[in-house]
Amino acid sequence: MGAAEVPQFLTDLAVQRHVSASTQNQAFHALLFLYNRVLQKDFGMIEGVVRAKKPQRLPLVLNREEVKLVFAQLTGTLLLICRLLYGSGMRLFECLQMRVKDIDFTRNEITVRDGKGRKDRVTMLPTSCKEALLQHLEKVRRLHQSDLDQGLGQAPLPDALDRKYPNADRSWGWQYVFPASSHYTDRCTHRRHRHHLHESVVEKAMAAAVLRSGIAKPATPHTLRHSFATELLLAGYDIRTVQELLGHKDVSTTMIYTHVLN
Repeated sequence: MGAAEVPQFLTDLAVQRHVSASTQNQAFHALLFLYNRVLQKDFGMIEGVVRAKKPQRLPLVLNREEVKLVFAQLTGTLLLICRLLYGSGMRLFECLQMRVKDIDFTRNEITVRDGKGRKDRVTMLPTSCKEALLQHLEKVRRLHQSDLDQGLGQAPLPDALDRKYPNADRSWGWQYVFPASSHYTDRCTHRRHRHHLHESVVEKAMAAAVLRSGIAKPATPHTLRHSFATELLLAGYDIRTVQELLGHKDVSTTMIYTHVLN
């Protein structure tokens, strides 16, 4: 089988089996890998494939009462992370990879470094989180000092900055705001680092909190980002401001929240 059967199979997936666009694309790339890398054959151009349509889905959002119900089921660091997601619009990974130096308590700003598309942006630091965040950072500072006393305390630096600034990885400003509970050994440098908290920890805690709260919506940490956007629009913020805070490249991506409000 080759160039004739591949488009027939891909078309059957879309027309008869009604798979999603991502599933059809995954099947196509799996076949491409099979022929190119395993069979070492080229089946040429693929034409006449009926493509599965990617639906336009509205983002899931929580209203204020639902957010309160979910937050009532969370405590400690996990609650603080979710409050920051809801109050700043950051993505989960952007929040977890945040460094101490990225927070400006005077200007109530958070600088999001190396976000989606490797772009930096500035978003707001919710004032309701400031006191809890300051208390959290005091605990992290004591943990960092304990690591330094043991000859550790190194945080992984991006873009080979450890070669340019050899001692920067031990400085307080480069430490993660939400560090992991244990260290790991880098396979390349063989240094012991304390990485940031893993995304799955927050995702599992959020899922359990939604279940206990009795909310029927399948909310995730990313739902808090959507809820942040809709709350800004309800408060009267213009669409371009929301676009800048969310870090969207195109304003049409942000416009979808206006449909959620309708």
